[in-house]
Amino acid sequence: MSRIPIALQLYSVREECAKDFVGTVKAVSEMGYDGVEFAGYYNLSASELKSILDDFGLKVAGTHIGINTLIGDELQRTIEFNATLGNKFLIVPALPPDYTGTREGWLKAAEMMSEISEKIKPYGMKVGYHNHDIEFKKIDGETPWDIFFQNTSEDVVMQLDIGNAIHGSADPIEILKKYPGRAITVHLKEYPFSAPAVGEGEVNWKEIFNICETIGGTEWYIVEYETPGRPPLESVRRCIENLRRMGK
Repeated sequence: MSRIPIALQLYSVREECAKDFVGTVKAVSEMGYDGVEFAGYYNLSASELKSILDDFGLKVAGTHIGINTLIGDELQRTIEFNATLGNKFLIVPALPPDYTGTREGWLKAAEMMSEISEKIKPYGMKVGYHNHDIEFKKIDGETPWDIFFQNTSEDVVMQLDIGNAIHGSADPIEILKKYPGRAITVHLKEYPFSAPAVGEGEVNWKEIFNICETIGGTEWYIVEYETPGRPPLESVRRCIENLRRMGK
């Protein structure tokens, strides 16, 4: 079984990136991360970003972008930017309220994401969705997560955020089992959120890793973490150290 690489969601260190993007990425590389996931580009072009990552031996594990960048004339610009960046995972981290308040809204979102998936497939890219906690608050007896993923194309990536799912009273282990092959990228977030780092809370990481590495289809583990009261770079360093100790 090949090792699944570990990336850092740069939102975890966003203030550091804003002050010194190159220095922050260098530090992330030196910690032992294999790649990064973006949540903003700090006024840098795709070619500049790729050059910086290449300098430090980092890959792109994805990007978090608004749904507006995947619609209409914006879509082609997004495709071109990410092709230059070397990124194939376009992940929507949240949807506007028009989509999230009703079952019909979630069905509309599923149809829209499936259509986007077809449009970007020729470019070797995939669209996906990342959860917070609202996706597990039932609507008419069904969770929005199920409404959405049971009605999207199989190509739409299920980016499950472990800590956020538990915060929404969901069981991430059961979710991973229910949707085999769709957890292409997984956010490793500890629960409770006050835990010092991944591996130091209540999450059953052993079972989660087992599912991801057998039936999940997982290509990237992505750390997204900030410990209240602790410097973000210290938090994410502790996360990768713990994960390495777990054999990841």
